Amino acid sequence: MDPTKKEAITSGENLSYWIDSFPQLSFDTLKNDIDTDVLIIGAGIAGLTTAYCLALSGRKVVVIEDGLIASGESGRTTAHLTHALDDRYYTLQKLFGDEKAKLAAQSHTAAIDWIEETIHRENIDCDFTRLDGYLFLHPTDNKESLQQELEATHKAGLQTELLSSIPGIENENGKCIHFPRQAQFHIMKYLNGLARAIERKGVRIFTNTHAESIKEKVVIANGHTINAFNIVVATNTPVNDIVTMHTKQFPYRSYVIAATIAKDTITPALWWDTGDQDSKWVTHPYHYVRLQTYNDKYDLLMSGGEDHKTGQADREDIPEEERYKRLIEWTRKRFPAIKDIVYKWSGQVLEPLDSLAFIGKNPGNENIYIITGDSGNGMTHGTIGGLLIADLINAKENPWAEIYKPTRIPLKLAGTYIKEALSMAAQYGDWIAKGDIESIDKLENNEGAIITSGVRKLAAYKDEWGELFVFSATCPHLGCVVQWNADEKTFDCPCHGSRFSKQGKVINGPANTDLKIIEVKAVAQNP
Repeated sequence: MDPTKKEAITSGENLSYWIDSFPQLSFDTLKNDIDTDVLIIGAGIAGLTTAYCLALSGRKVVVIEDGLIASGESGRTTAHLTHALDDRYYTLQKLFGDEKAKLAAQSHTAAIDWIEETIHRENIDCDFTRLDGYLFLHPTDNKESLQQELEATHKAGLQTELLSSIPGIENENGKCIHFPRQAQFHIMKYLNGLARAIERKGVRIFTNTHAESIKEKVVIANGHTINAFNIVVATNTPVNDIVTMHTKQFPYRSYVIAATIAKDTITPALWWDTGDQDSKWVTHPYHYVRLQTYNDKYDLLMSGGEDHKTGQADREDIPEEERYKRLIEWTRKRFPAIKDIVYKWSGQVLEPLDSLAFIGKNPGNENIYIITGDSGNGMTHGTIGGLLIADLINAKENPWAEIYKPTRIPLKLAGTYIKEALSMAAQYGDWIAKGDIESIDKLENNEGAIITSGVRKLAAYKDEWGELFVFSATCPHLGCVVQWNADEKTFDCPCHGSRFSKQGKVINGPANTDLKIIEVKAVAQNP
C-alpha cells in the first residue's frame, strides 16, 4: 500500500490529535518469504506490547502492519489508563464472581504499572502522568448505583472513596467515586517509543504489509509467505475468524472532540459518567473526558461519547456527523471554559457480551492467538493482552488466563445476546431497502452513497474533482450491505463492523479484502 494514502495513516477521514501532532513510524514493506518463531499481525498497543514481552524472553519475533504504527484504533483513542472499567464491578461480580472480578481489577492495575515501568526502562518521552479519576452519575442512573459500585470496587481490592462533589466539573451536582493513581499518556509517542525499543531487541517490523491469508503456522502477506510457529492476531477485531468471535462481541462507534482550554483552568483528571440507562443500545453509552498538554497557552480538553452500533446511526435518526454537536453541547455545559474545537474524530470499540476482553488461543486453533474485545478500555486491555499472550506462548502460568480466554461462553447474558444478534440480523433487510439516492448521477463531489441498481447494491463515491469510484456494497465478510459514513468518509458494515475507505480499501476487519470494484461502464449499461 502506498504510504502516502490516508488509509495507511488512520482508519477514517478525521485525524486524531495524536496522529496529527506526532509523526507515525514506518518501516520496510515485506518483499520476500521469511521464517520466524512468532508472527504478530497488527502494530497497535496490543501487537507492540506482545512483541516487546516476547522479545524480552528471547523469542524471534516479526510484526506486520497493513498501515503505519498505530494506524488502526490505537491511534484514535483518548488514551485513558484506568482500572475504572466502563462496565461496573458489581456487574462483573454477578457474572464472574468476586474472585474473578478481583483478578480483572488486578490485571488493569498491573497494566498501568507495566506501562509506567516500561516508559522508565526504555526512556520513552510520552507525557505519562499519574492523576485522579472520577466516576459520576448519568442523569438517567439511580443514586444507589454509585454506592453499589463503591462497595464492589472495595471488594475487588481497589482503594476508592465516595466524594460529595465532582472536582473540576460545573453544573453537575452529586457525588462521585474517586479512583486515585490512574494515568494518561500520548499514545503516539508511546507506541513509537515501544516500536523503537522492540527494534533494538531484534524484532523485525514491516509496515504497509497486509496479511491476506492466515492459517496454522503460515501467513501470506503482500504475496509472500511467512512461516511462524506461533501467530498473534492483534487487529482490534480478529481478521482470521469468520464467525465464532463475532457472535460474542459487537462493534460500536464512539466520538471525540478536543477543545482548547486555558492552562491551569482546571486540575488534570479523568472523568466518566455512568452511562445512559435509557439508551436503546445495551452498552449504555457514557461520556469520558481528560486533559492533554497542547501549547504554551492552552491545553486540550478531550471529551468522548455519543456511541452507537457501527453502521447503525440511523436507528436513532442522528447521523454520524451530528454526534459531535451533541458532544460539544454536553461538554460546554460541564466545562464552560473551553474555547475552540480544534479536533474531532471517531473510533471503533468492540463490546464483548460479558464486559471482558478475549485474549488467548483462537477457538479451534493451536498456534493462533487473538487479542480483541477492548470494551472501551483498549489501552489497558491491549497491554494485558501482550503480557498474557507472551506467558501463554512461553508456557508460563498466568492468573488472568481463565477470565480472558476466548472460548468462554457468556450463558448468563443470553437475553443481551439475542437483542444484539437480532439487531445484526435486521441489517440484512437493507437488501430490500431503497438506496440513499436514486442514481449515481445525483451524487455530489466528495460524497458517497448506497445505490440500488437492479438487484444489486452499489457503494459509490465521487471525489473532490468529480472522479467516480463504484463498488459492490456487499461486505466481503458475511454479505451485509455497507452504509455510507459521511463523517469519516467510509463505508461501514452494520453487521460486524468491517469498514472500507472511500476508495473501497479495507481498513477494519473482520473483512480482510477490499470491496469489489464495479466498472462505471457496466453500471451505465445496467442503471
